[in-house]
Order: sequence, then C-alpha cells, then structure tokens
Amino acid sequence: MSKSISPFTKQQLLPQEETLEIFKKKGNLFIGIPKETAFQEKRICLTPDAVSALVGNGHRVLMEAGAGKGAKFSDKNYSEAGAEITNDTAKVYACPIVLKIEPPTLDQIKLINPQTILISALQIKTQNKKYFETLANKRITALAFEFIRDEDGAYPAVRSLSEIAGTSAILVAAELLSNVNEGNGLMFGNISGVPPIEVVIIGAGTVGEFAARSAIGLGANVKVFDNSISKLRRIQTNLGRTLFTSTLQPKNLSKALKRCDVVVGAVRGKNRAPIIVTDSMVANMKAGSVIIDVSIDMGGCVETSEVTSHKSPTFIKHGVVHYCVPNIPARFARTASISISNMFTPYLLKIAEDGGLENSLRFDRGLKNGLYFYHGILTNKSVGEWFDLKHSDINLLIF
Repeated sequence: MSKSISPFTKQQLLPQEETLEIFKKKGNLFIGIPKETAFQEKRICLTPDAVSALVGNGHRVLMEAGAGKGAKFSDKNYSEAGAEITNDTAKVYACPIVLKIEPPTLDQIKLINPQTILISALQIKTQNKKYFETLANKRITALAFEFIRDEDGAYPAVRSLSEIAGTSAILVAAELLSNVNEGNGLMFGNISGVPPIEVVIIGAGTVGEFAARSAIGLGANVKVFDNSISKLRRIQTNLGRTLFTSTLQPKNLSKALKRCDVVVGAVRGKNRAPIIVTDSMVANMKAGSVIIDVSIDMGGCVETSEVTSHKSPTFIKHGVVHYCVPNIPARFARTASISISNMFTPYLLKIAEDGGLENSLRFDRGLKNGLYFYHGILTNKSVGEWFDLKHSDINLLIF
C-alpha cells in the first residue's frame, strides 16, 4: 500500500499561534443635555436628527424636559429620536458627559458629579476665579467649544456663529429702517432708479464678510474698513467682487459715516474691542441711521454703544438708532442650534469611536486646543494668566 503524501510540512501541521488584530475599544457615551437658564438663551446643542444619529450608534442621551423649546424643537421630537426625557434637572447634570451652550452657573456645577466631562462655551470675559476653582475641586474635564479648532486651524463654532451674526446684523438693520419700526422708511433692495442705501462695515473678519455678503445681495452700496490689508484682500476674494475697502483712517471713516444709512461694528480685540467710532462721529451721522454693534460682547467698537437685550434691543443717541444685543445668534435660535449641532455631532461620534475623550485628545490637536480643564487641572494658558491661576501644559498630562 503506497504511503499518502501530505500537502503540508510537519512544521505547518503543528499548532500555530494565532495573531489577533487589536481594535480600539469603542466607547458608549451617556450625554446629559440640561435646559438653558441663561437670560434669553434659546439655543440647544443637539437637534433631534443629531440625537437620532447618536442613539443609532448605541449612545444614550438624557434631556431635561423643554430643553429644545426655545429653538422650536419639542420633547416629542426628541423622544421620537430616541432621547430619554426627564423633569429632574439633577439627573441630567449627573450624566458622565454634560453638553450645554452657556457655561454652567456655580449652583449647576454643584449638581455635576466628580470626573464628569463638561462641554460648553467658556465665555472667559464673563467668568470669575470661583468658577475655575469649583471645577478644579470636582476634578472635571472641561472643553470650551469656542476654542476647538478644525483641521484647517480655524475655529468652527466661532465661525458658524459669526456667519449667523453677520447675516443677522443686516436683517435687523433692514427691519429697523422700515416704517413699522419708526425708521427712515428706506428699503435695502436696489430698486431701479432709486439710489441704493449705504452700508459701512467696520471689521473684515467672518462677521464683516457675511454682513457684506447679505448687504450686497440685497442691493446695498457697501464700504468695508479694516486695518489688516490681508483681511480686506480676503473679503474681496471670498465675495468674488471688488468693493470699496479702506484702512481705518479717521478722515475716510468720518466721511463714510456721514453719508451712510447703516453701520455694522464687527471688530474684535484681545481683551476689549477697540473704540473705532467716536461720540462726535456718531453725532455727525444722519438722523434715523442705524448702528448694529456686533462687538458689544467685547465692550463695543462704537463709543456711544451700551448693552441692550432682545426684549428691548434699541436706544437712540444723537438721533441714531443703536442695536447692541450681545447674543445676536440667539435671535435665530433654530438656525444657530442646527449649526452648533452639525459641529458637535461628528466630534461626539469620533470621541466614542476613539474609545473615549482621552484617546481623541491624543490624536486630535484641534480638540485638544478646546480643553481648559483635565481632571481638575487647568490646562489653558490664557485662562491661567487672566485669572492668575496655576496651569499645566496638557501635553505633559496626556502621553
């Protein structure tokens, strides 16, 4: 009987060690979304569609009843998307991840459990030392969404809200000029045979760009002032047209302000917005003209500006209507909420995919830029210097 020949060698027939592919363990998130209590804040971080995407990926979302009401999203919309709804505020703040628009108050921080991840705005100008000390005592890891950068190095949250603020400024100005609001009765539209209205925009950043885009779209004559030549060049490139641009020379600015119907102040500063439009410049403006000071959240770039609210948004000084509401995007809460939600959702899914926030912070430098507390340790240099608090470099804490 002939001996059968095996196709395998003796070595291959011996038990082999198995090599397994190592996967990053996907984490399941449990996110709490409390109702905003800040004055006139109507926005929400996640839309029902975003909640549906998160729940569909195996995550839990617990929402306080009525959290989406200001943005015209009902509890029914959210429960149908898979969110759990509760009337218990403390239960929402007890979630491992707390997601909100405005920074929490000291009383709200008391409800947050130690080691929680907090994602919200920081609004450094409105904070005090006690806020940071309370977060430190709770060993909280906190992200400020206005500090988060994308792969291009831009700030997506700031940009999207600036786009809304810029467009809103022109829509508000158009309302204030109409007879319904006791305005000059001028229309933004470029009507045949009627000279277009004049709009002066101070600041060629995102707010200025979107204000210019909207004003030009409605047919206005637009003049943009900024001391940065590269910003002025960029605004022309982005708008795809040449328009009147000038550096902030008082003579040119005064001349433009005397003739214009609308001024949009959109200048940022390091600590406070610089005052560009003086009291005497405002006094020389046309009666019934409108100033929209978008920089008012940083003190305002018009000397005569004073903070107003959505309930009582305007006042008149030197015969000029001033609109100085610090939180213009909240006027269009639903659009602003969708915009913020579009930014948050991919980040949350990515954090889960990476197996938790710590892993995401290792790989995503832009997300790491948004971190200002890591397990109770302050990691943001500007916050530390602003409030005279000890801070550590995040790169020394996360390896």
